[in-house]
Amino acid sequence: MENGTGKKSVKSRIVSAAWQLFYEKGYNGTTVDEIIELSGTSKGSFYYYFDTKDELLNTLSLVLDEYYEVLDREMKGDMDSFDKLMYINHMAHRMMEEKISIDLLSSLYSTQLVAAGQRRLLDQNRHYYKLVTRIVEEGQKKGEICDSKSVSDIVQYYSMCERALVYDWCLNKGKYSLSEKSKEWMPIMMEHFQK
Repeated sequence: MENGTGKKSVKSRIVSAAWQLFYEKGYNGTTVDEIIELSGTSKGSFYYYFDTKDELLNTLSLVLDEYYEVLDREMKGDMDSFDKLMYINHMAHRMMEEKISIDLLSSLYSTQLVAAGQRRLLDQNRHYYKLVTRIVEEGQKKGEICDSKSVSDIVQYYSMCERALVYDWCLNKGKYSLSEKSKEWMPIMMEHFQK
C-alpha cells in the first residue's frame, strides 16, 4: 500500500527497486512489472514518475545520494574531517561495486559525456556535493584540511578523483576491487589537502 508514504518515498522505492533488479537481472532482463512488484507500488505510480523504464537510467544520482544520506547519518561526529572524506569515498565505491552493474555504470558514464543538457552527476544541488562541501568546510575550520585552496576547489578536485577511480574501474571491466583501490589511492590523491 502507498497510503501516507508521500510522493518522494514512492519515487524513491521505485528507483531503489529498479536499480536492485538491474544489478540482479540486468537492465534488459528487468520488466516494469517486476519493478512495480518489488517496490510495492502501482502501475499508476510508476507511470506518474516515469514514462518508460529507460528514464530510470537517469536516476543513478538519486540512488547514490540516498546512500550518501545514510553514510552522513552513520559517520561518527568526532571523526577527523579528512577521514570522513576517505570513509564516504570507500563506502560509496563499495556500494557501487556490490550493487550497480559495471556494464550499466560504464554505459551511464559514457552517455553523460555525450548527453545534451544537464549532467546529473555534476549537479551541485545533490546531497553528495552538499555533504562533501560541509565536511571540507568543517575540516578547514578545525585545521584538519588545509585552506590554501577554496572549499569549492577542494570539492571539485575530490569529486574529480572519485570519478577518475570509477572510470578506470569501468575501463578495466572490474578486474580489481573498486573499493579497495579507492581505499589505497584516494588518500594519496588527496594528501596535499590533509593537515
